[in-house]
Amino acid sequence: MAKFDYEVLSRDGSTLTGRLQAETEADAIRELERRGLTTLHIEAVKPRVPRRLTGRRRARPSDVALALQELSTMLVSGVPAAEAVAAQANSGHPPDILAGFSQMATALTRGVGFASTLEASGIPLPAYAIQLAKAGEMTGRLGEALGDAARQMEEAEANASEIRNALVYPSVLVGAGTLAVILLFVFVVPKFGRLLERADELPLLAWSVLSLGRWVDGNLVLLSMAGLAVAVGCAAVWRNATIRTKALDAAARAPLLGDWLVEAEIARWASVLAALAGQRVPLLDALDLANSALRFPSRRQRLVQAARRVREGVALSQALEDGEALTPTGYNLIRVGERSGELPAMLASLGRLYTEASRRRIKRLMALVEPMAILIIGSVIGVIILAVVLAITSANDIAI
Repeated sequence: MAKFDYEVLSRDGSTLTGRLQAETEADAIRELERRGLTTLHIEAVKPRVPRRLTGRRRARPSDVALALQELSTMLVSGVPAAEAVAAQANSGHPPDILAGFSQMATALTRGVGFASTLEASGIPLPAYAIQLAKAGEMTGRLGEALGDAARQMEEAEANASEIRNALVYPSVLVGAGTLAVILLFVFVVPKFGRLLERADELPLLAWSVLSLGRWVDGNLVLLSMAGLAVAVGCAAVWRNATIRTKALDAAARAPLLGDWLVEAEIARWASVLAALAGQRVPLLDALDLANSALRFPSRRQRLVQAARRVREGVALSQALEDGEALTPTGYNLIRVGERSGELPAMLASLGRLYTEASRRRIKRLMALVEPMAILIIGSVIGVIILAVVLAITSANDIAI
């Protein structure tokens, strides 16, 4: 039940203001008329953002997925859409989600369609979630459609979280090793710089490391400014969508890493397409939406070409096979789905298959990255220490 602030004209001609609760704005106006009041202005009360959430600017994908799942549960349970959205507008979600649901609640009371209000709400949703909502609204299965969208978002966030977690240890390892090397060059190696006065008697390795250490010590401020400039420049370049897309596409063609990225991409494509097909979205529209979610231009180009062939009347499995977009297992699963009429189920199975394959591949990749990082960083530190020891022993030999 929503709250409304009102300004009314009483029977004696005086103006009154107040607040009441009602299911919709129309119900609130009728209640005021029943009291003998003439409505001058009425407005839905915006939900008050809980204090603990005011510091968070944007909702995370997991927050949006949770809000959609809660809304789906209420709709499947038979709660009217306007009432369910109004309840979400007064819940404990982040501010941008609450503002979106509040805007939706107001629009729904005016008779605007659910999918249209969801699209205009400003809630950060992927395109396929909006399309699922439209399909669910047309078929009368809105709750199930929003549940599918929430599950797809949760799965995408879980995969991203798994990747981040897998990269934590290698990142810490590389960062700590790099910091150790910097500290050695800044605080340790320069202490032995005076040994360069006897450069003719020093081994080449010792002379090279000590010379580099003295140069770093003399240009520390310049190097710090250069490092900061490079970091800022890289961040600015990465914000460029074109450059970021090209970098991702190049990564997708790299050995080892590229196979994993492609498998994860196809898993997301198959899962989204399965959800859209399950909600009876036309196949061509579903393909366009699923293709729009792809991040790698080379992979998107293959699947867009397959969609064009489907539009020309070619079977989906054959179009994908001709474009070499998937693996033989993928073609067979889709072909079985087309023949049996169970294409959504087969696409969902394909998504799970690729998801598991990408997870196994990232584990193997991380198992390879960690020892390589240890080996490289240990070798660099070992070379520095060896150079210092050689310089000390050479100086002692000379003194003797």
